Amino acid sequence: MSIKLPLAAVLLAATSLAAPAFAADYVQSAGSSLTFASKYEGEGFTGRFPSFNTKLSFDPKQLATSKLDVVIPLAGVTTANSDRDDALKDTDFFNIGKFPQARFTATKFRSLGGNQYAADGTLSLRGATRPVTLTFTWTPGAQPVLNGKAIVKRLDFGVGTGDWADTALIPNEVAVSTKVVFAPAK
Repeated sequence: MSIKLPLAAVLLAATSLAAPAFAADYVQSAGSSLTFASKYEGEGFTGRFPSFNTKLSFDPKQLATSKLDVVIPLAGVTTANSDRDDALKDTDFFNIGKFPQARFTATKFRSLGGNQYAADGTLSLRGATRPVTLTFTWTPGAQPVLNGKAIVKRLDFGVGTGDWADTALIPNEVAVSTKVVFAPAK
């Protein structure tokens, strides 16, 4: 009997060491923002998506099990210019009647040193899915914060068709920024 007990303890310890560790699960909470910046005929403007939903599984020590999922309802886009807002919702840009939301998902995370990371994922927008990398800083705590940036090439997604495809009017690259405040998922 004394032989079986240590063997059982050894097997239990070995099993627990071999079990993969999983990232902590978080949901977006108040204080989060998702913005973008571009130009029209050389004049800069910014916009935001006031309603978006982020879920994150993340642990800096377990990047292989990390996941990010962001759903962005496009109808809420606002740039503080009602004509531009209406145009963005129309068929030449987001075409919200046919494509009401965008989605960014990532399952590959890389450390860039310190509290800097990259989430390599895909953005689905306007019926197209393309790779996009979100670089971000991670501030841990009771309410961790992700501050991120990405460059989206709008023409890769068919955003700005017809005359709007002219990059002299609107650059192809759109700078996207986000600050997501998290709470532990329940």
